[in-house]
Amino acid sequence: MTGDNNGWNEYSRMVLKELEVLALGINGLKTEIEGLKREITEMRAREDKVSELVDWKKRVDEVASPTQLKNLQGQVAELQDFKVKATTAFIAVQMVVAAAFALLKLF
Repeated sequence: MTGDNNGWNEYSRMVLKELEVLALGINGLKTEIEGLKREITEMRAREDKVSELVDWKKRVDEVASPTQLKNLQGQVAELQDFKVKATTAFIAVQMVVAAAFALLKLF
């Protein structure tokens, strides 16, 4: 009987050791799963941001395409140059008219 009892003790220790190893493995898997859940949450947040950017781009493209915006920028620059030239010409004409009136008053 003592032979059987010793065998059972060794077997129960081995089973307990295997259970401890399995428990450690399960804990490791739980840790990895938690990490994966965090990564999935981060990826979903990024996906939401990308979706928002795609929606924004679609709304902007409905108004004007990038090529149209670039052309518009060039046109605005041309209009600003024209404004400066027109203002300068107007001031010059005003000065000439003022000088002409001054000369008319003198004579």
